[in-house]
Amino acid sequence: MRIGVVGHIGYEGLDELVRHLVAQAPVLGLQLAFEQSLLPIAGAGATELTDPGSLDALFALGGDGTLLRAARVLDGARAPIFGVNLGKLGFLTTCRAGEFAALLPRFVRGDFVAEQRMALEAQKFGVDGAIGERLRALNDVVLHKGGFARVLRMGLGVSGERVGSLAADGLVISTPTGSTAYSLSAGGPIVEPTLDSILVTPVAAHALAIRPFILPPDAVVEVQPEDAPEEVLVTVDGQVGTKVGSNEWLAVRRSNDPVYIVRIDGTTFFGRLRAKMGWGGLAERDH
Repeated sequence: MRIGVVGHIGYEGLDELVRHLVAQAPVLGLQLAFEQSLLPIAGAGATELTDPGSLDALFALGGDGTLLRAARVLDGARAPIFGVNLGKLGFLTTCRAGEFAALLPRFVRGDFVAEQRMALEAQKFGVDGAIGERLRALNDVVLHKGGFARVLRMGLGVSGERVGSLAADGLVISTPTGSTAYSLSAGGPIVEPTLDSILVTPVAAHALAIRPFILPPDAVVEVQPEDAPEEVLVTVDGQVGTKVGSNEWLAVRRSNDPVYIVRIDGTTFFGRLRAKMGWGGLAERDH
């Protein structure tokens, strides 16, 4: 079983997890490949991760941000991601660090579910066509105003039809997985993450009539800056991004390649909402 490993160096407990993997690899029949930053922890003779497309699974050791980065590392490859939470929330991850040793043999035996999640692709266009690379998002694509303190005005279209002009502090275009991230903070709805759809959520809209809306998965969201004093910033999953000028526009659509997240303990989406985010009231009220 070919396993890739990515991790967040800043988390306490990362070294212990990596060493446990290295020790268990010959026992469980695992071939491990580590991203470059983890090689010193993995020790002499460790293999560097260079071909994500050949993996049977990818372990993400850190938090939700590490899992989002792992999805970009796969770049469309369909290996399931096993996320181990070393941080605080860990909403997307498979388990906490203390559970990993017990769950690893179950995973190797195939005792898990690979939960399919829709992803997005964002690409910038100009008068001469596509500009730059396609950016993949598991959570969201966010257009925002960066450092200038004024309203961001954007022309908004869906699949070639102009919807209207939006005045707001920003715009979040998210997957159902991302519905519990920035979109939720901006007033967007919670969507069950295995339901394919595209959420469009304005951030601090400057009109009462402008509200979040949900689109079918085959829709294409087109956004063009209007009257912007400088380029509008685009951030993907809160980690990478680009800029869009007034003579350019951004097209966001469903990716052809979903992301798969490992589930072992049987915890449901709403169970995670209650436990991790206190949905439905304070946790202590349920006991």
